[in-house]
Amino acid sequence: MFKILLPTLLLFIFSSQVNAQKWTDAEFRKANTAANASYLSNEEKNIVMYMNLIRIDGEKFYYTFLEDYINNYNAKVRKYRNYNELRITRNNSYYTSLLKHLRGVKNLQLFYPDDKLTSLSRSHAQDLNRNNLDTHESSNGDKFSKRLSRYFPNKAMSENIDFGYSNSLDIVCHLLLDCGVPSLGHRFNLLDQKYKLNTVGVSIQPHPSYTWCAVIDFVAQPAYYSNNE
Repeated sequence: MFKILLPTLLLFIFSSQVNAQKWTDAEFRKANTAANASYLSNEEKNIVMYMNLIRIDGEKFYYTFLEDYINNYNAKVRKYRNYNELRITRNNSYYTSLLKHLRGVKNLQLFYPDDKLTSLSRSHAQDLNRNNLDTHESSNGDKFSKRLSRYFPNKAMSENIDFGYSNSLDIVCHLLLDCGVPSLGHRFNLLDQKYKLNTVGVSIQPHPSYTWCAVIDFVAQPAYYSNNE
């Protein structure tokens, strides 16, 4: 689910060491803007890192970490009778369109975490859990833009919500593929250049219907802004 409105190094566990080796230490350090964000869990920090790796080199991400995700996903769903319907094939339209979108994505502006924005993301994820909701609206009816504007008035902003995953790579790749979402809104948030989204809040919380939910909020701050400064 997504909406958009205008106005300490970690020990990473990679699903494929071979693919991880195709990325340089310098690229990982550059992507790891959340390393010192003590208010984030390791998986939440890794969400920021994976989103930044996409923006550093989109095509390389497609052929490495996204491949890992698809292979692992297909292996997990093989046990189901409707495996042929569930699996992600190489001619899947969302998979093939993604390569077109990722070609040329290189060294885009990175995402930086923010504690206030993360607090808002966490509050909404907990609200979704507490009230068994799957919407951008709070249980009191507030739209995401109203929630975020209290701390970030007159900013471009957006929100991605993912259900069913607690693993950072799974969450990011699920949103990046955006299967079943014709508008590709989650994908375009991750690849954003138009609205200059550069500040993120991230929270992974349990959910009664989907086991897990992850809320990622995006805000456009002045270009010089960094939570680490």
